[in-house]
Amino acid sequence: MRINELSEICENNGLNLDSAQLRQLETYMNLLTEWNEKINLTAITEPEEIIEKHFYDCILPLSEGKISGRTADVGSGAGFPGLVWKIVRPDLDVVLIEPTGKRCTFLNTVIRELGLSGIEAVNERSEDYVRGNRESFDTVTARAVANLRVLSELCVPLVKKGGVFVPMKGSAAEEEAKAAEHAMKILGASLESVQKTSLPNGDPRINLFYRKTANTPPEYPRNYGRIKKQPL
Repeated sequence: MRINELSEICENNGLNLDSAQLRQLETYMNLLTEWNEKINLTAITEPEEIIEKHFYDCILPLSEGKISGRTADVGSGAGFPGLVWKIVRPDLDVVLIEPTGKRCTFLNTVIRELGLSGIEAVNERSEDYVRGNRESFDTVTARAVANLRVLSELCVPLVKKGGVFVPMKGSAAEEEAKAAEHAMKILGASLESVQKTSLPNGDPRINLFYRKTANTPPEYPRNYGRIKKQPL
């Protein structure tokens, strides 16, 4: 996929990208390729694959019209989806939560090079970050981070009541969602809708939209060791 094709697809989904936004995406792609030679950011390195498997993939949930306001991207890595969301939706106020220092340095470089405002990279684990930011986000997302039973406890405590949690998943999403029903009930979230789609190459993508219906009990999240060893 080329950048002009991405622009056309976005337009078809009600997301109009101007020339400045397209240049930002291209600069982001170039920085990703450059930095990937120094630190491990992505196994996908060909420009057309970056556009399809990272940029297009990240944009898909935005077409549902449920994402708004203060947004957290948990385990942001190379900035997917949070950085892409900020470029495509400048109205979002984005926090990229990333525990690896070198990746945070990369994220801050991209933010600076693109001249973005209303976005910051935080070098913390989400279970630590939540202590000062509990239930303060309208939208929380995560892509390729962990199984949903584990991921839910890392993310849902950050979502304010009435907000949305958007885990981005592949073909196993609905199986994970079923297994995570108990966890979501404890944490105060319920599945509102499911976006089933695919990349142009046919790879399935399933994005889940959970609505925060009740406050998360204060004992969650537990420390990561317990979350991983004994998921809800």
